[in-house]
Amino acid sequence: MKSRNKKLLAIGLAVVGLAIVAALVLNAFRNNLVFFFTPTQVANGEAPKDRAFRIGGLVVAGTIKRSADGMNATFVVTDTAKTMPVIYSVKDNGPLPDLFKEGKGMVAEGKLGANGVFAATQVLAKHDENYMPPEAASAIAQAQKAQTLVK
Repeated sequence: MKSRNKKLLAIGLAVVGLAIVAALVLNAFRNNLVFFFTPTQVANGEAPKDRAFRIGGLVVAGTIKRSADGMNATFVVTDTAKTMPVIYSVKDNGPLPDLFKEGKGMVAEGKLGANGVFAATQVLAKHDENYMPPEAASAIAQAQKAQTLVK
């Protein structure tokens, strides 16, 4: 084999190797990407049916209920336009954060069940009195703006 052909073969193999590595990295990134949706977006069918995603907003006052055995907690999250029921398994995922309270901002990660209930695997609560996750604050502002336009 001529030296020119060897160089071309080496370059070709390097390009193919880089393409394979790039495809594997992009596939891993796509599989681990978790998008944020509001209850309104979920109600409109914009959320994925078979993948995990995040939902956020405010916990509706009076909706936090714990099962008799303390292994499950249910609550309702809202973006002030729509609401979404959420169930969280304390047994499988650990206790809810101490700062998780009614009327406060939160973000939950999980999947939407066939029954329309969001099954959360992780719940993130606000940090302090003035903090709300940026996604939740933006979603609430957009929902309030949309309600104002409808009225």
